[in-house]
Amino acid sequence: MPTVAEKRQTFRRLHEQGFFVLPNPWDVGSALHLQSLGFKALASTSSGFALTLGRPDYGVQRDELLEHLRGISKAIDLPFNADFEGGYAVEPEGVAANVRLAVETGVAGLSIEDRVVGGDTPGLLEMGLAAERIKAAKAAIDADDSGVVLVGRCEGYLVGQPDLAATIARLQAYGEAGADCLYAPGPRSADDIAAIVKAVHPLPVNVLLMAGTPSIAELADLGVRRVSTGGALAYAGWRAFTEAAKALVV
Repeated sequence: MPTVAEKRQTFRRLHEQGFFVLPNPWDVGSALHLQSLGFKALASTSSGFALTLGRPDYGVQRDELLEHLRGISKAIDLPFNADFEGGYAVEPEGVAANVRLAVETGVAGLSIEDRVVGGDTPGLLEMGLAAERIKAAKAAIDADDSGVVLVGRCEGYLVGQPDLAATIARLQAYGEAGADCLYAPGPRSADDIAAIVKAVHPLPVNVLLMAGTPSIAELADLGVRRVSTGGALAYAGWRAFTEAAKALVV
C-alpha cells in the first residue's frame, strides 16, 4: 500500500493537468468497491456519511468525521479527499486547529466551505472572513509540509444565492488566500462553468455532477480538472435499498 506521503503526492499531481472523476463513497466498503473499479482518487461525502448514522447533512460531529476519514484513508490505496464542511468552527483559529486534526487522519485533500451552519436562515459567511478561514487552513496544512490539497468551496448556489459573479469573486478570493483547487457546487450550464474555469485559471476547478450539468466528457473539454458526485451515489444506494425493502412489506 502507498504511504500517506505518496498518496498526497499522487493527488497533487492529478491537479496539475488532465481530468479525473472523484466519486464519493460513504463507508469503507463503498470506498473499496469504488477503488476496485479503477478510479484514481476518492472523496468523502458529508451527506452520505450522515445517512449511515440516520442523520441529516451537517448532523455529524467533528470527532465522528475524523474517525470516518481515518478509517477510509487507512483502508484504501487511493488518495482520499475530505469533505470537511466548514471546518467545524467559524473563526479562522478554530478552523486551523481542526484542519490540523484532519491532516492527521491521512487524507490527501480537504475542502473548507463558506456556508453559515445553524440558524434559521441559510446563507454565506462574510467574504473577508471566509477568505481568512482559507488562509488559516492553508497555514495549518503547510505547517508540517503535509502536501494536502486545500479546496476552497463557495456554497452560494446551494443556499439560494445563485449569483455567478459573486461566486467567481469568492472563488478568486479563496485562491488568493491559498486554496489549491476551487469548487462551487451548483452551476450547471456550460457557459457558467466555463466562466468559472477561465476566471480562476490557472487554479484547477472541481464541478459537482448534477442533473442538468454537461456530460463528463463535456466538462473535461471545458477545462474542468475534476468532477465529484457528492451524496448522489449514497442516495442512489438508499433508493435501491428502499425499493427492495418495500417489495418485502406484506
